[in-house]
Amino acid sequence: MEQTMTQSSPIACEEFLSNLEKSFSLSLNHIKSMISEFHTEMKNGLSGSESSLKMIPSLMDRPEGNEKGNFFALDLGGTNFRVLAGKLDGKRNASVSAVSKFAIPEKDMQGTGVQLFDFIAGGIDSFLTENRIDRTKVYDLAFTFSFPVEQTSIAAGKLIVWTKGFTAKGVQGQDVVGLLNQALKRKHISCINVTALANDTVGTLVARSYADPTCDMGVIMGTGTNACYREKLINIHKLRDSNPEKHMIINMEWGNFDKVRLTRYDRQVDEASVNPGAMYFEKMVSGMYLGEITRRILLDLMKRGFIFMDNPDGAVPFKMKDSLKTRDMSLIEGDKTEKLHAIEAFLANNGISNISLQDKTVLKRVCQMVSTRAAGLGAGAISAVILWMDPELKDRHTVAVDGTLFEKYPGFGVRISDTLKKLYGENVEKITLVHSRDGSGKGAAIMAAVAASAADQQKN
Repeated sequence: MEQTMTQSSPIACEEFLSNLEKSFSLSLNHIKSMISEFHTEMKNGLSGSESSLKMIPSLMDRPEGNEKGNFFALDLGGTNFRVLAGKLDGKRNASVSAVSKFAIPEKDMQGTGVQLFDFIAGGIDSFLTENRIDRTKVYDLAFTFSFPVEQTSIAAGKLIVWTKGFTAKGVQGQDVVGLLNQALKRKHISCINVTALANDTVGTLVARSYADPTCDMGVIMGTGTNACYREKLINIHKLRDSNPEKHMIINMEWGNFDKVRLTRYDRQVDEASVNPGAMYFEKMVSGMYLGEITRRILLDLMKRGFIFMDNPDGAVPFKMKDSLKTRDMSLIEGDKTEKLHAIEAFLANNGISNISLQDKTVLKRVCQMVSTRAAGLGAGAISAVILWMDPELKDRHTVAVDGTLFEKYPGFGVRISDTLKKLYGENVEKITLVHSRDGSGKGAAIMAAVAASAADQQKN
């Protein structure tokens, strides 16, 4: 990419930045319009009509809180997977007693399904051995599988498409629980009974709701973003079950929401992605993309001669795609020193010298506008779901949130809360955002218990 850089005046720079901030800002009217669009997409998705929100039924509700026993969980969320042992006391207390983490080799991620699931089964085998688990007993296990799945039963689901760098052949369109069971059989592991399948978002809701019965929504804000919530069964028209007393957790797959206002930088990021024309919301909100949006803005600022013009060798920093990460933005925004020394050190490590205070200030300002929009969009989506469940906000709602963006990015959670306060005023006290650390793992163990309890009830 060839750059033509010429020095420009501070006035021109300020005018450009002000216009840029306007294009990234979210007015309350814009958020309210987004909420309305969200509701339309939710309605269509629940009815089985065309929608950017898949609204996938999980075929399970949140736990009652009285489930108890020892349960196991398998959490496959990306290039690592974990095996966990959990204990529920029947009094809304859940604990994880043992965890083992395994890095999946690239050859297994991109080989065959048999390879992949044999590696996973091998990890389970190691976990059982290391923790001296009695193999003469049978243990219920929930499988957290954080990829798009068409759920066919509480313990079965077909992979729709691989994401996150996985390409293992022979898995798409197949029941992933069946593939896991086959691998366990090949490893002669007969003490594990897979009783539930869900994604990490559902696990986050389930984990928090076991301790807190007001929790009715789970959100992931990390590398990717997604949400789930409790829906009345009578509203899930595609299931054709009209029991007015029952609820079910819906996996929204909201990263694909497409009724959003894109800037030219968003379009550039989308066009350069592996899935152009899809996952617009995720590309504006999640940690995987925020750094790339910011990088493209910086390249534009450099081209216009607004920043880094005194770099002695004339080299263009951040020239390569994805060379600026969201974790870098976190460091930049987290610099509270008067002369922004941490930012200066970061830039120096990236080959930028002769850095002015103006350069550092502009860099921080750009990061703030990108992250603030992401938090605002996240708040709008959360609000849309809460208002769908409770239009007059009569009840209390706890939203369980997991993910590094929410947990570690400076001020991200506060910005979400501030936006919600602007939308609801004093009524915002009825909405509580709670960081649910490791929700997917602990939630999976609880799901095993819920599924086992449901199976027992059916027998009786």
